[in-house]
Amino acid sequence: MNTDETDQIGQNIAAVHAFYARQTSELGRSQRLAETLANAVGHPACLLLILLLVALWVLGNLVCVKLGWGAFDPAPYFWLQGLVSLNALLITTVVLIKQNRVSRLAEQRAHLDLKVTLLIEQKTAKMIDLLEELRRDIPSVPNRHDASAAALQQAMDPDRVLAALTEATPASASQLPDPGSG
Repeated sequence: MNTDETDQIGQNIAAVHAFYARQTSELGRSQRLAETLANAVGHPACLLLILLLVALWVLGNLVCVKLGWGAFDPAPYFWLQGLVSLNALLITTVVLIKQNRVSRLAEQRAHLDLKVTLLIEQKTAKMIDLLEELRRDIPSVPNRHDASAAALQQAMDPDRVLAALTEATPASASQLPDPGSG
């Protein structure tokens, strides 16, 4: 790998890191708190903690009954059910908050991927155009018409591709030509 390639790779990595750093720095306090909670809740230790607390709750009720004090939450454990339901509501809300942000980031990355893909397609069409021009200009290369190269020289119209994809039904999508063949 030469120095120019290394520099370009380094610039690309730095741009990706800057993108993620910018996204993280734009988070508000409530979003940071929600993400911290979502990360904690998503850890296997949280499941073990919940199971342990439920077991201790039930065991505590049984011990209270054995000691003659009476259960603080007799079966079917109405208060425990309420706490578990509230916990489920809070966990669901926290996870959805984080999922919404992750979804927005994925959408931004998809748009960036599309832009890069379209740019690559334009550059490839231009390279084919330049190669065909070079082939025509070199006297030692026989001048012949290449229909495939002529078709590939034309830059793709994103609107036509989108329209074709929109019109394609699941049955007809399997009949579309394989982009790898040709």
